[in-house]
Amino acid sequence: MIGLGGLGHMGVKFAAALGAEVTVLSRSDAKADDSRALGATSHVATADRLNLKPLRGTFDVVLNTVSADLDLNVYVGLLKPLGTLVNVGMPPSAWAIKPGSIIGGSRVVAGSNIGGIQATQDMLDFCAEKGIGASIETIAASDVDAAYERVVAGDVRYRFVIDTATIQA
Repeated sequence: MIGLGGLGHMGVKFAAALGAEVTVLSRSDAKADDSRALGATSHVATADRLNLKPLRGTFDVVLNTVSADLDLNVYVGLLKPLGTLVNVGMPPSAWAIKPGSIIGGSRVVAGSNIGGIQATQDMLDFCAEKGIGASIETIAASDVDAAYERVVAGDVRYRFVIDTATIQA
């Protein structure tokens, strides 16, 4: 799992509930305790690329939830043969993936968006059955600008929800 933000924290919860052994790949160790509390078995800080070296060729699936520009070649290299890198984050720039990193290891790069009505209902049913919900921080409507700055700074645990009682007409 690349990223432990608003989308990534839910990915960890889902994968753990499905019985997967989850490793969170995050810029630093700042959220390592959160990773484990959400169900991950390990957390790896990616800012030091040496931390990734022992993980090369070890994952069946890498889920990229980050909407920032990343060197996806690094993460493709973490896949086993026939492994899949699934992208659900939407970065601002085009990907630059070296064909050899995919072809040489028989790896797959895929993307996913939202599902249809039935897939959404199935997901909601699964969440209800497993007790899964987003980790939120409630804010007042007047704090939206400050909340946005915190999103940009990566300082959210993990979703903001506006208290509608604080909205003034």
